[in-house]
Amino acid sequence: MNTWLDRAVFYEIYPQSFNDTNDDGIGDIPGIIEKLDYIKELGCNALWLNPCFVSPFGDAGYDVADYCQVAPRYGTNDDLVRLFDECHKRGMHVLLDLVPGHTSIEHPWFKESCRADENECTGRYVWNDNVWAPMDVKGINGVLRGISERNGAVGVNFFAFQPALNYGFAEIDQPWQSAVDSPEALATRQAMKDVMAFWLERGCDGFRVDMAGSLVKNDPGQEATIALWQDMRAYLDEHYPEAVLISEWGEPDKTIRAGFHMDFLLQFGTSHYMDLFRRPERSTAEPRPFFSRKGKGDASEFVATYKRNLDLTDGKGLMCIPSGNHDMERLRRYLDPEEMKMAFAFILSMPGCPFIYYGDEIGMRHLDVKSVEGGYMRTGARTPMQWDDGVNHGFSGAAADKLYIAQDPAPDAPTVAAEMADEHSLWREVQRLIAMRQANPALATEGAIEFVYCEKDAYPLVYLRSERGSDGAPKAGGQRVLVALNPADRQVTCPCPYEADEVLYTLGKEAAVCDGVLTMPGASAVFMTVR
Repeated sequence: MNTWLDRAVFYEIYPQSFNDTNDDGIGDIPGIIEKLDYIKELGCNALWLNPCFVSPFGDAGYDVADYCQVAPRYGTNDDLVRLFDECHKRGMHVLLDLVPGHTSIEHPWFKESCRADENECTGRYVWNDNVWAPMDVKGINGVLRGISERNGAVGVNFFAFQPALNYGFAEIDQPWQSAVDSPEALATRQAMKDVMAFWLERGCDGFRVDMAGSLVKNDPGQEATIALWQDMRAYLDEHYPEAVLISEWGEPDKTIRAGFHMDFLLQFGTSHYMDLFRRPERSTAEPRPFFSRKGKGDASEFVATYKRNLDLTDGKGLMCIPSGNHDMERLRRYLDPEEMKMAFAFILSMPGCPFIYYGDEIGMRHLDVKSVEGGYMRTGARTPMQWDDGVNHGFSGAAADKLYIAQDPAPDAPTVAAEMADEHSLWREVQRLIAMRQANPALATEGAIEFVYCEKDAYPLVYLRSERGSDGAPKAGGQRVLVALNPADRQVTCPCPYEADEVLYTLGKEAAVCDGVLTMPGASAVFMTVR
């Protein structure tokens, strides 16, 4: 584990929506550099940048046309290197978004692969050998036909303009499918190693890896995909041992074994992450987030899954919990700023690195806006940052109708300036919580966790964080912090086998432990060291 990760609090930046310095209505890398001191003042010490590379932007940059060139609308490669340098001067680190599973149809590799004459990119993508033939492959979400002089159809990962790169097939059932150790599959793997090396040489600290579990096709147990990433990690360990990898996979028992430092809790799959803050993806049921003061939520399935993942990884689950991201509705859609304070008390006291999505720290709303660059409903979570009450909330000097996405038109739209000026704001609460996390070793990324109380359809949620020793077990004599959260707007009680020593943090009215019972007022939280 890189030592800086154990204290890392990430800030996710959607580059086109953060800060525009050339008044074209789109955020840029100089704009990020301009706001680094703001991010550091909040308490975040690491950045995750969504893709900032050359792209036709059919999927907001996740359709890469050149992995090694910054898109001109964001600046230059030199600007990105300067961002790395400026972050490092401030004791901060930067992860780029690596999209290894597919490219844009505009990528030179894909254009070469479309030629009938055999060349070094003929096997770079998942092509079959007959334009009329179907492609029934797990992990392929459609095909493109009739677009090339070669006879074949190419599989796509998501949108029609995102052809899948070829890392081979774990189970081969067609003559056109490549083995994972075939020359063409290994060439694709090497090409992605070269991309990582290009940016690591220039000061990048590592990568958040998009769709990390999807690379090898027909891989039902994902063992071949795990082996692929083990090879990638071995390459990094040899040449760039400090490079960090964090996966978008959602199965830490696989990702930790594959060589990733951490995994993400996802808005899809089986994590029950959405039970906490929103409602399950694509569900039409009444939202009942656990962190709503209505007190109708349930955290038990989330906790059960979390504990299962801890068991599967010998306590090293290291699942990063984000406040949100560019692919899901804003937290503010389901929770008001006071409820969000409680949600952040949870996010910033759990193991793994917390991730704060830009604007969540001020309670930016999810907007109902037209789809931009393939965002669809996600577009409402990608609106420009609201810095102050100036033109375009300080995001850009462009005309309002030239902004990349329209901003919140409400007269009470939250801004950084207003939040920072209010000692009782959400921003200030997030800042205090980050500072408390950094000051208490039990709350560090790799600290142990034990769930003390979590029952179905019940409140509160109580867990014990403990310092870990060098052997991975709770450290003898180390700090222990009991975290108790009662989002419900009613008093609740639960058994508590610990005696309070020092109260580190409270939200709302004070809780009390007496005769083995924890009593919590409505909408309250407490962190306390225990004996």
